[in-house]
Amino acid sequence: MKLGESITMGNSYAGQLKTTRFEEVLHNSIEASLRSNNLVPRPIFSQLYLEAEQQLSSLEAGSRADNEEEEEEEEEEEGSESSSPPVPYQMKPPPEGCCTTDGFCQAGKDLRLVSISNEHIEVPSGFLLVGAKSPSLPDHLLVCAVDKRFLPDDNGRNALLGFSGNCVGCGKKGFCYFTEFSNHINLKLTTQPKKQKHLKYYLVRNAQGALTKGSVICWKGAEFRGRQSSTSTCSSTLFQLPESSGLSGSTSNEPLPAANSSAPAGTQQTAAAIDHIPSTAAFSSTVYNGKESPKQQLMKNNLSALTRPSVLGTLTNSGPPKKRHKGWSPESPSSTETWNSQLNPQAPNRIKNDGGSLSSLPHSALVGPASSPMVGSGEPVSVPDNLLKICKAKPVIFKGHGNFPYLCGNINDVIVSPLLYTCYRNSQSLSRAYEQYGASTIQPISEEMQLLLTVYYLVQLAADQVPLIEDLEQIFMRSWRESHLSEIRQYQQAVPQAFPQVPSQITAVTSAQLPWLAGLAASSCNDSVHIIECSYSLAEGLSEMFKLLIEGKLIKTNYVVIICASRNRAIDSCIVITGKYQARVLSESMLSPSDYQKEVNYQLVTGKVETLGSFFSTLCPEGDIDLLLEKFYQENQGRISSSLSVNKPTAVNGTGTTVCTSFEVERHQIRPFQLAVAQKLLSHICSIADSSTQNLDLGSFEKIDFLICVPPSEVTYQQTLFHLWHSGILLELGLEKEHLTKQRVEQYVLKLDAEAQIKFKVFLQNSMQNPHTLFVLIHDHAHWDLMSAMHSLYPQTELSTGLVDRLLNCREVKEAPNIVTLHVTSFPYALQTQHTHISPYNEIHWPSSYSNGVDLYHENKKYFGLSEFIESTLSGHSIPLLRYDSSFEAMVMALGKRFPRLHSAVIRTFVLIQHYSAAMMAVCGLSQMKNYTSVETLEITQNLINSSRQCPSGHGLMVVLRIPCTPLAAVAYERLHNVRERLALEDNFEIILGNPNSGITIGKHFVEQLKIWQKIEDVDWRPQTYLELEGLPCILIFSGMDPQGESLPRSLRYCDLRLINSSSLVRTTLEQELGLAAYFVSSEIHTEKAVVNDVLESDPEKLSSTDNEDEEIATEGSTSEKRSPMKRERSRSHDSASSSLSSKASITAFCTESSPPQVLSNSTEETTNNYERQKQKVDKGAQTTISKHLPPVTEHLDTKQNIKSSQVSITSSSSSPFSSSSSSSAPTHNSFILQTSQCSMTKASKQPPIVFLPKLVYDIITSTDSSGLPKSSSLLPYHSVMWASSFRPLMSKMMTCTEQSLYYRQWTVPKPIHMDYNNRNEGRMDTFHPRRLLLSGPPQIGKTGAYLQFLSILSRMLIRLTEVDVYDEEETNINIKEESDQCYHQPGDMWPDLEKFKKMPFDYTIHDPKYEDASLICSKLQTINNEDRSMSRRQEDMYTCRQTTRMRLSKYAAYNTYHHCEQCHQYMGFNPRYQLYESTLHAFAFSYSMLGEEIQLHFIIPKSKEHHFVFSQPGRQLESMRLPLVTDKSEDYIKSPTFTPTTGRHEHGLFNLYHAMDGASHLHVLVVKEYEMAIYKKYWPNHIMLVLPSIFNSAGVGAAHFLIKELSYHNLELERNRQEELGIKPQDIWPFIVISDDSCVMWNAVEVDCSGDRKSDYTWTERNVSLKQILQHIEATPNVTHYALIGMRKWSSKTNSAEIKEPFSCCHVHDFIMLNVDLTQNVQYNQNRFTCDDVDFNLRVHSAGLLICRFNHFNVMKKQIAVGGQRSFHIKSKVSDTPVSISPAQYICAPDSKHTFLAAPAQLLLEKYLQYHSHRFFPLSLKNYSHPVLSVDCYLNLGPQIAVCYVSSRPHSLNISSSGLTFSGLLLYLCDSFVVASFLKKFHFLKGATLCVICQDRNSLRQTVVRLELEDEWQFRLRDEFQTANAKEDRPLFFLTGRHI
Repeated sequence: MKLGESITMGNSYAGQLKTTRFEEVLHNSIEASLRSNNLVPRPIFSQLYLEAEQQLSSLEAGSRADNEEEEEEEEEEEGSESSSPPVPYQMKPPPEGCCTTDGFCQAGKDLRLVSISNEHIEVPSGFLLVGAKSPSLPDHLLVCAVDKRFLPDDNGRNALLGFSGNCVGCGKKGFCYFTEFSNHINLKLTTQPKKQKHLKYYLVRNAQGALTKGSVICWKGAEFRGRQSSTSTCSSTLFQLPESSGLSGSTSNEPLPAANSSAPAGTQQTAAAIDHIPSTAAFSSTVYNGKESPKQQLMKNNLSALTRPSVLGTLTNSGPPKKRHKGWSPESPSSTETWNSQLNPQAPNRIKNDGGSLSSLPHSALVGPASSPMVGSGEPVSVPDNLLKICKAKPVIFKGHGNFPYLCGNINDVIVSPLLYTCYRNSQSLSRAYEQYGASTIQPISEEMQLLLTVYYLVQLAADQVPLIEDLEQIFMRSWRESHLSEIRQYQQAVPQAFPQVPSQITAVTSAQLPWLAGLAASSCNDSVHIIECSYSLAEGLSEMFKLLIEGKLIKTNYVVIICASRNRAIDSCIVITGKYQARVLSESMLSPSDYQKEVNYQLVTGKVETLGSFFSTLCPEGDIDLLLEKFYQENQGRISSSLSVNKPTAVNGTGTTVCTSFEVERHQIRPFQLAVAQKLLSHICSIADSSTQNLDLGSFEKIDFLICVPPSEVTYQQTLFHLWHSGILLELGLEKEHLTKQRVEQYVLKLDAEAQIKFKVFLQNSMQNPHTLFVLIHDHAHWDLMSAMHSLYPQTELSTGLVDRLLNCREVKEAPNIVTLHVTSFPYALQTQHTHISPYNEIHWPSSYSNGVDLYHENKKYFGLSEFIESTLSGHSIPLLRYDSSFEAMVMALGKRFPRLHSAVIRTFVLIQHYSAAMMAVCGLSQMKNYTSVETLEITQNLINSSRQCPSGHGLMVVLRIPCTPLAAVAYERLHNVRERLALEDNFEIILGNPNSGITIGKHFVEQLKIWQKIEDVDWRPQTYLELEGLPCILIFSGMDPQGESLPRSLRYCDLRLINSSSLVRTTLEQELGLAAYFVSSEIHTEKAVVNDVLESDPEKLSSTDNEDEEIATEGSTSEKRSPMKRERSRSHDSASSSLSSKASITAFCTESSPPQVLSNSTEETTNNYERQKQKVDKGAQTTISKHLPPVTEHLDTKQNIKSSQVSITSSSSSPFSSSSSSSAPTHNSFILQTSQCSMTKASKQPPIVFLPKLVYDIITSTDSSGLPKSSSLLPYHSVMWASSFRPLMSKMMTCTEQSLYYRQWTVPKPIHMDYNNRNEGRMDTFHPRRLLLSGPPQIGKTGAYLQFLSILSRMLIRLTEVDVYDEEETNINIKEESDQCYHQPGDMWPDLEKFKKMPFDYTIHDPKYEDASLICSKLQTINNEDRSMSRRQEDMYTCRQTTRMRLSKYAAYNTYHHCEQCHQYMGFNPRYQLYESTLHAFAFSYSMLGEEIQLHFIIPKSKEHHFVFSQPGRQLESMRLPLVTDKSEDYIKSPTFTPTTGRHEHGLFNLYHAMDGASHLHVLVVKEYEMAIYKKYWPNHIMLVLPSIFNSAGVGAAHFLIKELSYHNLELERNRQEELGIKPQDIWPFIVISDDSCVMWNAVEVDCSGDRKSDYTWTERNVSLKQILQHIEATPNVTHYALIGMRKWSSKTNSAEIKEPFSCCHVHDFIMLNVDLTQNVQYNQNRFTCDDVDFNLRVHSAGLLICRFNHFNVMKKQIAVGGQRSFHIKSKVSDTPVSISPAQYICAPDSKHTFLAAPAQLLLEKYLQYHSHRFFPLSLKNYSHPVLSVDCYLNLGPQIAVCYVSSRPHSLNISSSGLTFSGLLLYLCDSFVVASFLKKFHFLKGATLCVICQDRNSLRQTVVRLELEDEWQFRLRDEFQTANAKEDRPLFFLTGRHI
């Protein structure tokens, strides 16, 4: 039935009838009709044909939404809206006497999982353990053994109907019906027993061997398909099997059961990733819960977490027959095809497979393992025997479109991968992504076009290139975009062209044209791509391909494309990689890191590598290298050691031995960059604290503690301890005392190993016990272990896997409000996915050193990182720092073909060890060995061995040999150690095996050397970090799969990365390997041009057949660049020298087969190009005929010519240091003689190291896209993430770090094994953790120093947050105080005595330091000296230059809005637990005669504060503010309401009095201007606001004081009236209010101890007290209502005993006063005033005969606040907005003049003018302190050089006696009717004294002159009239000046 076959599009089984689909439909139809109430079942054929039509019409060829059988199954299984009622079921009664207990079988055996999880259970072959759910035991699973044929695959299909199971309790076998079985295990069902309903979970064994619940059994995909749309009918569940569950312990010879591993083909929209990618072991090494149960629980595999409905269709799959067929037994290969089908029992670890390998692949980008269409179908194809032996490589078959045949036979010799299929499928869905944005439907790229583009791509690949899925994806993307440009242009920017050109006008390709077009494309590539067209199925094409392979007809072919295309159906295709190199790289790239290790280990352990060793020994014509070594050792034992030690350093002593002066140990210092980064980190912390989310309350922390988590590398751990010790941070943070021990430092660094949890628990406990300490959890090298705690990718030996997730992501860390987590890494990409915990705003990137060519941070060192290394390879740079070794690569490639079964890592390692061994022998005199090494290795070895001889102290170079695989590293170490010993070089250089899990071991001789160099006297000292190996000549064999943050010393010269795993193409992996070489170079010396003398380092007696690196720098930098007029071009191949010739012999030895010409031609091309640069470096002394300016040798010569010419030219210049000709082994003397021996370590530290890479990696690193971005940057960023979609824009070189982060956040998703995988909250932003930051910067750039510096400045800031700058100034004018011996009170008196106080004279002088620049107030009592009180400060210095002291905030401080601790959350009204405080606005009006109108004020009263007010009952109108009684006494209550006038200080004003009041109940009112009401309300939602009328918006503080006082008096009257009705006397109502500045921060009390012998003896102490204590003390003053004003001193650190000897003073009070509004009813503040209004008010209160008392034992500290207050008034021109500075002299002008008017209140201009220029009005008064200016009824500041005398015109007022005084001037300011002519005539004036009359308008001015008869004594002139520089509408003030006659 061919129709059935063509319809299904799925894969049927080998040897199975092709009518399966028909049978299935028939069977389902019968079953459905039996169950259905509907009598007419749906016709079978319509099911078949309808489905066929749908499949053919749908692009995805697989939507089965109409299948009723599925719907019905789904309804029944999920209890969904099924119309049919459940069939009632009557259970058969159990047999007599059997057990009926729930959870036990009828034989009485326990089946509950919890009971038998640790028991050994016999499971027959082909059976699985599953968990059954019993309705009567909802919390338990019952264990059953079920034949896996009757269980479904991951698509919910392919389960045989029926049942076969065994009871694991009693062992009864052969239950053939589930009904019978459910009775036996006592399920006690009330409905029809169905296996789908009751068999719920697979059971697996965990790491401890206990049986646990595994993944859900996916019956028909119902679990996940649920309510999704018809586009995603069948989503599969995936078993993610941990790799750790290895087969190594397995002894089974049975085939591996199929891991159900299809990817959910249709479960996600394009951008959503395939959620579960199985790791390798999913296919290779996991046995289910049978006898060999895996050691680890299956991962949770619910795809229910999928977020969006799918836009990918599902390719359906016909399941196995529903009836049992003979041909389908459990042993036969399962439907989902074990990737390598059969296990080879002899080599259980040898299985290569791909599904999970994808985890280690760039390709894994999009890869899900194959979906159901990947199963084999049609005729089986037999894989020929001996395929590997014949072809020397395992072909890799990439499944493409359509059906893929079933493979049988020798399937171990092929590898099948679904990568390409997934790529095709993903690019089919490109258009859907646009449709989401509302675009019209756009056709996806056709299958034919996909295949054709794939052929184009393969054709243009070079012979040594390997195809990359990423490249292909971008090609599809570009092609599709070009064909639909008009539709999509509006949706996305154009993608830069980075890929091979494809035909731009793409017309539709038909399936008939496809083979012809593909053949045409492949015709140009010299048969590297071979096209096979087949007419019937892929099977015939594959068979033909195998036949051609066996016949050797595909030797030149790297890729075979098999196409099966016919008109009436979709195409089938696959691509086979037959190129030996490509197949090897691709197959090895499919191994995960752990499998790679296993594979290598297996080959070492089983001795497979011995063949390699024996092959090497045949190469050397003189015999085995070991024999040569032994012979050499015997012959030279005495001689060589002495000759080598000629230049050996002796222990340096004081006897005058030459000592190397260049060695210096770098001291710990902070570089400008590190400081900048630390400050960026700090600002991020502050922004978290400042945000309104309340996630970090910095104000509540007193100190810092921290823990640094590092990977489990001993060297990294010791290195971090070293940095920590030398940074001094522990002492600075106060965490440790002076005598620091190593044990104490270790408390702060956590190595993430098995013991980590104990230390971490201590850290958590500390954080809980110290809520006022901020704990910073630093996760260094944060990309290292990102495994989810639930999944382990690495073998169980690594217990640390998943530790980061377990520790750093634990609930305690996430929820602790005092833990901030800082991830620090050079490779942040894996932490920048769609599910990351870190907000993009919390990322800090290392700044770039240059911006627009400007050096931002002047550093004395230049950093060399990846971009600088890549830059050095570009044309025009002197030396390439990145190179590859072509002769090494050629040898490896040749050996790879000879030994196809060996892993290339093994081959590469053995070849490199051989090269190093041969090079050492060559340097030691066995010159014939130089033919058996490469020039590069010879150069490294020669420089290493000679380096220590050129330094008097024996300093040398370090060579890092990177061998990721630990067993191979051990082999290399042993071998090199042995060779070194045989050559007697033990004291010349050290070989160190660097293993991450252990410390450094070096020989005693070298330890002694290091101790001498570093001046260490400790006998037991051993180096513990690589940095301490500075100057040690050594080869460091650096092992471990990944570097873990180890830093290398400055003596590093060569970084040999030739052995890194080049198949693992992941951005992080590549960059961290290259990060080892990252380096700081002293920037004083230009790195590319060194001194000419630094030439050949080797001893001239020794051979000089290698190019020498340092010389190359010299000669290139000097000779060629300076002399050559043309800019030389460099070839892109940075082979250090003519490698092909230097190892000519070795290459020919390998090419025993017909050697592919590309190897040689490749090398010779390089040779030619290298020759091109060598010819410019010929010795000056050599007589050569080669012109220095030959044009570059063309690269396209014939191969033979090429070799010939290179040979000739190089040998002709034999005196060149490059002469690496193999024809001469005799040492050639070089014409350069070293003049002075210079320390090679010093030179090394001035140049970045040279890095050798594998060719494949070199090509990827150095190839760039059109924007200049290295190809490596666009690789998949990390193993455990994948691309969200192949539909993604290209990265660009122009992207900043921030843009890259956003790119990865959009386009990558974590795999299930990633710790962030479960961090998702649909559509919400709160997946970010608020206290988590990410610091990223290039490797080795100094991130550790930066974060330690950050801790330091964060600590300083916290201390700074708990400190405040308070004014600390001595009282002024102390010398003018009256000298009175009379003591009115005793020093220890607590309160003033009223009678005594009345006798105290008033001190007119202002002592407050803020009025230092104010006019002196004279009284007859004072003796004024004529000292020059000239202005000591400029106007703008008034605030900035006042003296302050930093004080630690006490627990009684007042705070601004930045403080929010737990206690005052409710007080502030910000606590989220409380409802946001509602407030109501209340108008409050009262009339005031002086203003001549009614004043309307507004109160904003929060609901929580309404109890302080009285409201009228019906209308809830505000009536009054409640006032207490004078007689009230309460400890928890402050009687006086506090008013704080404020402007411009909504954030910085100190309005939080909760702590200052010590929690006592108090009434606090903020007095604000109308325009600031909203902002104050926002910041202080729980404070009462008094809003001034809008007319006062531009008024000064006088207006606020005036209104506060008037309102308070009016309120006092209202309260007296209200309480009088309650029987309370008016005088009993409390009359005081407090008026406080908004900068009062703390209050102190002086405690006087008078217990001395004499009365006059006393001691005093000052302590910080609460404002509550002070106010309650003052309120308790006896006769308190008799005082009009009560205040206190301003704090000063210089307070002396004399000032507090008298505890009370009668003087001016400022800043914080208690005002008796009753007594001062008739004394008002001047509402017009801006400055000195308190002095003015004090003088008027005193003149009214009222008492002003200052408590000298109390003082207030005032905080320096740099914003708001008086500084909020800016005087600017009214005409232009441009800020022009206007001097005070311009503040007044002549009336009617053309003067510029100013936008400022007239009163402010007047006050400022008089302050700075009053001498113009009162010239006689200047510095004339004995003749002051008489000021009537007001005090105006006339500046410090003029004294004033205040008099009041009020009757009965207290004035000084002026009888003996003569005044130098008279100031009449807005004088009222109390001032009369007779009053003025009492005073005497000097002749020429001046008068200034100030009035509101010119009319009043004239009336005042007339009314006061001023013209009798004063002379006026017309020109003496002035006005303030205000426009008429701003009501200027007018002045009239005159002279005394």
